[in-house]
Amino acid sequence: MPFRRREDAVDLPPPGFSSILSALKGRSVLPSNGGLSCMKVIAIIGSPRRGGNTDLLVDQILRGSTSRGSIAEKVWLYDIDIEPCIDCRRCKRGDHSCAIVDGMKGLYPKMEEADVIVFGTPIYWYGPTGKMKLFIDRLRPYIASGKLSGKAGFVVAPSEEGPGCCGPTMEMFRMSFDYLGMVFSGSILVAAYERGAVGEDEVEMERAYQAGRSF
Repeated sequence: MPFRRREDAVDLPPPGFSSILSALKGRSVLPSNGGLSCMKVIAIIGSPRRGGNTDLLVDQILRGSTSRGSIAEKVWLYDIDIEPCIDCRRCKRGDHSCAIVDGMKGLYPKMEEADVIVFGTPIYWYGPTGKMKLFIDRLRPYIASGKLSGKAGFVVAPSEEGPGCCGPTMEMFRMSFDYLGMVFSGSILVAAYERGAVGEDEVEMERAYQAGRSF
Protein backbone atom coordinates (compact mmCIF):
# COMPACT_ATOMS: atom_id res chain seq x y z
CA MET A 1 0.00 0.00 0.00
CA PRO A 2 1.35 3.48 -0.81
CA PHE A 3 1.01 4.80 2.75
CA ARG A 4 2.62 1.99 4.76
CA ARG A 5 5.35 3.03 7.17
CA ARG A 6 8.93 1.93 6.64
CA GLU A 7 10.88 1.63 9.86
CA ASP A 8 14.20 1.18 8.05
CA ALA A 9 14.10 4.58 6.35
CA VAL A 10 17.17 6.70 7.00
CA ASP A 11 17.20 10.47 6.70
CA LEU A 12 20.14 12.68 5.91
CA PRO A 13 20.80 15.74 8.07
CA PRO A 14 20.40 19.17 6.51
CA PRO A 15 23.59 20.86 5.36
CA GLY A 16 25.44 23.05 7.80
CA PHE A 17 25.85 26.80 7.58
CA SER A 18 29.18 26.62 5.82
CA SER A 19 27.96 24.42 2.96
CA ILE A 20 24.95 26.61 2.18
CA LEU A 21 27.00 29.79 2.48
CA SER A 22 29.57 28.36 0.09
CA ALA A 23 26.90 27.42 -2.44
CA LEU A 24 25.26 30.83 -2.25
CA LYS A 25 28.56 32.64 -2.65
CA GLY A 26 29.29 30.54 -5.70
CA ARG A 27 26.04 31.69 -7.31
CA SER A 28 26.30 35.35 -6.23
CA VAL A 29 23.03 35.49 -4.32
CA LEU A 30 24.42 36.78 -1.04
CA PRO A 31 23.50 40.32 0.01
CA SER A 32 25.97 42.90 -1.20
CA ASN A 33 27.47 43.26 2.27
CA GLY A 34 28.49 39.58 2.21
CA GLY A 35 26.43 38.74 5.30
CA LEU A 36 23.03 37.23 5.87
CA SER A 37 21.19 40.13 7.56
CA CYS A 38 19.13 41.03 4.48
CA MET A 39 18.54 37.55 3.11
CA LYS A 40 15.00 37.11 1.82
CA VAL A 41 13.37 33.71 2.33
CA ILE A 42 10.04 32.69 0.85
CA ALA A 43 8.34 29.43 1.81
CA ILE A 44 5.89 27.93 -0.66
CA ILE A 45 3.47 25.62 1.17
CA GLY A 46 1.87 22.93 -0.97
CA SER A 47 -0.06 21.34 1.89
CA PRO A 48 -3.80 21.87 2.40
CA ARG A 49 -3.40 21.59 6.20
CA ARG A 50 -2.69 24.58 8.38
CA GLY A 51 -1.04 23.36 11.54
CA GLY A 52 0.00 20.16 9.80
CA ASN A 53 3.47 18.65 9.67
CA THR A 54 4.64 20.61 6.62
CA ASP A 55 3.41 23.85 8.19
CA LEU A 56 5.11 23.20 11.54
CA LEU A 57 8.45 22.29 9.99
CA VAL A 58 8.42 25.29 7.66
CA ASP A 59 7.55 27.58 10.57
CA GLN A 60 10.61 26.29 12.43
CA ILE A 61 12.79 26.93 9.39
CA LEU A 62 11.48 30.48 9.09
CA ARG A 63 12.01 31.09 12.81
CA GLY A 64 15.58 29.95 12.42
CA SER A 65 16.20 32.15 9.39
CA THR A 66 14.66 35.26 10.96
CA SER A 67 16.74 34.71 14.10
CA ARG A 68 19.73 35.58 11.92
CA GLY A 69 18.09 38.68 10.49
CA SER A 70 16.50 37.25 7.36
CA ILE A 71 13.19 38.53 6.01
CA ALA A 72 10.75 35.63 5.69
CA GLU A 73 7.36 35.11 4.08
CA LYS A 74 5.09 32.07 3.84
CA VAL A 75 2.68 31.49 0.95
CA TRP A 76 -0.17 28.95 0.98
CA LEU A 77 -0.73 27.57 -2.50
CA TYR A 78 -4.17 26.25 -1.59
CA ASP A 79 -5.28 29.86 -1.02
CA ILE A 80 -4.24 30.85 -4.54
CA ASP A 81 -5.93 30.21 -7.86
CA ILE A 82 -3.36 28.42 -10.02
CA GLU A 83 -4.33 27.16 -13.44
CA PRO A 84 -2.44 24.36 -15.20
CA CYS A 85 0.30 25.20 -17.69
CA ILE A 86 -1.19 24.86 -21.18
CA ASP A 87 2.14 24.66 -23.02
CA CYS A 88 1.33 27.72 -25.13
CA ARG A 89 5.03 28.70 -24.98
CA ARG A 90 4.27 32.41 -24.76
CA CYS A 91 6.87 32.58 -21.98
CA LYS A 92 9.63 31.68 -24.44
CA ARG A 93 9.21 34.97 -26.29
CA GLY A 94 9.39 38.68 -25.60
CA ASP A 95 9.43 39.51 -21.89
CA HIS A 96 9.07 35.80 -20.97
CA SER A 97 5.83 36.44 -19.09
CA CYS A 98 3.16 33.79 -18.61
CA ALA A 99 0.02 34.25 -20.68
CA ILE A 100 -2.29 32.89 -17.97
CA VAL A 101 -3.86 35.50 -15.71
CA ASP A 102 -4.31 33.99 -12.24
CA GLY A 103 -2.73 33.95 -8.80
CA MET A 104 0.72 33.23 -10.17
CA LYS A 105 0.94 36.85 -11.30
CA GLY A 106 1.36 37.79 -7.65
CA LEU A 107 3.76 34.95 -6.89
CA TYR A 108 6.27 35.52 -9.67
CA PRO A 109 7.62 38.81 -8.20
CA LYS A 110 7.96 37.25 -4.74
CA MET A 111 10.02 34.40 -6.18
CA GLU A 112 12.24 36.80 -8.07
CA GLU A 113 12.91 38.93 -4.97
CA ALA A 114 13.82 35.96 -2.75
CA ASP A 115 17.31 34.60 -2.14
CA VAL A 116 16.11 31.30 -0.69
CA ILE A 117 12.96 29.43 -1.74
CA VAL A 118 11.61 26.73 0.58
CA PHE A 119 9.31 24.19 -1.08
CA GLY A 120 7.11 22.44 1.48
CA THR A 121 4.88 19.51 0.51
CA PRO A 122 3.66 16.31 2.10
CA ILE A 123 4.22 13.18 0.06
CA TYR A 124 1.15 12.07 -1.90
CA TRP A 125 1.66 8.78 -3.78
CA TYR A 126 5.45 9.24 -3.78
CA GLY A 127 5.23 12.72 -5.26
CA PRO A 128 4.30 16.27 -4.23
CA THR A 129 0.72 17.41 -3.78
CA GLY A 130 -1.24 18.31 -6.90
CA LYS A 131 -1.15 21.98 -5.97
CA MET A 132 2.63 21.96 -5.63
CA LYS A 133 2.96 20.25 -9.01
CA LEU A 134 0.72 22.90 -10.61
CA PHE A 135 2.99 25.55 -9.13
CA ILE A 136 6.18 23.90 -10.35
CA ASP A 137 4.75 23.49 -13.86
CA ARG A 138 4.10 27.24 -13.94
CA LEU A 139 7.76 28.03 -13.30
CA ARG A 140 8.42 27.50 -16.99
CA PRO A 141 8.95 31.24 -17.71
CA TYR A 142 12.14 31.05 -15.67
CA ILE A 143 13.71 28.56 -18.05
CA ALA A 144 13.96 31.33 -20.65
CA SER A 145 14.38 34.35 -18.39
CA GLY A 146 16.85 32.77 -15.97
CA LYS A 147 15.48 34.91 -13.14
CA LEU A 148 15.66 32.08 -10.60
CA SER A 149 19.25 31.24 -11.49
CA GLY A 150 21.51 31.27 -8.45
CA LYS A 151 18.71 31.16 -5.88
CA ALA A 152 18.83 28.49 -3.20
CA GLY A 153 16.10 25.85 -3.09
CA PHE A 154 15.30 23.90 0.07
CA VAL A 155 12.74 21.06 0.34
CA VAL A 156 10.53 20.05 3.27
CA ALA A 157 8.66 16.78 2.78
CA PRO A 158 7.01 14.88 5.64
CA SER A 159 5.42 11.51 4.92
CA GLU A 160 4.06 8.47 6.71
CA GLU A 161 6.86 6.24 5.46
CA GLY A 162 9.67 8.70 6.11
CA PRO A 163 12.72 9.61 4.01
CA GLY A 164 12.87 6.23 2.29
CA CYS A 165 9.81 7.02 0.16
CA CYS A 166 10.92 10.52 -0.87
CA GLY A 167 13.32 9.51 -3.64
CA PRO A 168 11.05 10.28 -6.63
CA THR A 169 10.00 13.63 -5.17
CA MET A 170 13.54 14.66 -4.34
CA GLU A 171 14.75 13.66 -7.79
CA MET A 172 12.05 15.85 -9.33
CA PHE A 173 13.10 18.81 -7.19
CA ARG A 174 16.82 18.31 -7.80
CA MET A 175 16.39 18.07 -11.56
CA SER A 176 14.01 21.05 -11.60
CA PHE A 177 16.43 23.17 -9.58
CA ASP A 178 19.24 22.23 -11.91
CA TYR A 179 17.15 23.08 -14.98
CA LEU A 180 16.31 26.48 -13.50
CA GLY A 181 19.91 27.15 -12.47
CA MET A 182 19.02 27.05 -8.76
CA VAL A 183 21.21 25.70 -5.97
CA PHE A 184 19.87 22.67 -4.10
CA SER A 185 20.69 23.62 -0.50
CA GLY A 186 19.20 20.73 1.45
CA SER A 187 16.05 19.06 2.72
CA ILE A 188 14.11 18.04 5.79
CA LEU A 189 12.52 14.62 5.22
CA VAL A 190 10.69 13.18 8.22
CA ALA A 191 8.29 10.39 9.16
CA ALA A 192 5.09 12.13 10.27
CA TYR A 193 1.54 11.30 9.24
CA GLU A 194 -1.07 12.42 11.78
CA ARG A 195 -1.82 16.12 11.73
CA GLY A 196 0.81 18.06 13.67
CA ALA A 197 2.55 14.91 14.92
CA VAL A 198 6.01 16.26 14.11
CA GLY A 199 5.47 19.02 16.65
CA GLU A 200 6.06 16.42 19.37
CA ASP A 201 9.41 15.44 17.87
CA GLU A 202 11.91 17.78 19.47
CA VAL A 203 14.81 16.43 17.44
CA GLU A 204 13.17 17.07 14.06
CA MET A 205 11.84 20.47 15.12
CA GLU A 206 15.31 21.50 16.23
CA ARG A 207 16.79 20.22 12.95
CA ALA A 208 14.33 22.38 11.04
CA TYR A 209 15.20 25.42 13.17
CA GLN A 210 18.92 24.93 12.64
CA ALA A 211 18.38 24.45 8.92
CA GLY A 212 16.73 27.86 8.84
CA ARG A 213 19.60 29.40 10.76
CA SER A 214 21.96 28.03 8.14
CA PHE A 215 20.41 30.41 5.58
